[in-house]
Amino acid sequence: MSKEFIPSSAMVIVAHPDDIEFGCAGTIAKWTSRGTHVTYVIVTSGNIGTHDPAFTSDSLAEQREKEQRAAAAVCGVHDVEFLRHNDGEVMPTLELRKELVRMIRKHKPEVVFSMDPTAFLSSSDYINHPDHRAVAVATVDAIAPVASMPLMYPELGAPHTVREVWIQWTERPDTWVDVSETIDRKADALRQHRSQVSEETVQMVRRWALDAGKGLVPAEAFRVITLVSREQKEKPVVDTTAEQELVQREKASETTART
Repeated sequence: MSKEFIPSSAMVIVAHPDDIEFGCAGTIAKWTSRGTHVTYVIVTSGNIGTHDPAFTSDSLAEQREKEQRAAAAVCGVHDVEFLRHNDGEVMPTLELRKELVRMIRKHKPEVVFSMDPTAFLSSSDYINHPDHRAVAVATVDAIAPVASMPLMYPELGAPHTVREVWIQWTERPDTWVDVSETIDRKADALRQHRSQVSEETVQMVRRWALDAGKGLVPAEAFRVITLVSREQKEKPVVDTTAEQELVQREKASETTART
């Protein structure tokens, strides 16, 4: 049996409060219980996501941010960053990409969870939300290669290479995580989104997890993009000047040996 993969750090980048709880919260709760430090990056505050006339855009944003922080805490996550783009109007702009590069360089995650940049018409009765698509494209563009390139946005800090990208809500999964031990926490996290989610929806998500596990165990499914293999160590930081001097000394020694 292969060893369970538990990264030291991870980041989840999504469009709206509750996207994580519908997607990867069971895996996140499992990883945090084993010591992974996780950061959530939420691009919008879901400020138009209601038909309730009691809310304004501002009051809904405040409520949904509060709900997301509570849901994150259920899963052992305490770092939640809101970029506060307007719900329903997100585009995969250079400005958004730069914001995500800043988040990646700030928190330096080993793994990033992303939405699926290829998902558009996933079924005959659903069109993927435009914010989901825009955030997914901006996320993968920020990861590869921009965040790792030292000449791109040097003012945002040292470059950082994300080792793996885990795509949630994908039609082409290749990795399944058994969330038997955390499915109840996933459900409780989803319940924190009281402005959005009914108990019927919570039970539906539990059924989705069982379907993902082929009826055997509740699971979450992902497509994993490996940018740096798990066996490969990080490249050491090299003092270029010292390295060049060493090369020159070696060349001089070789020349002396030949004469």
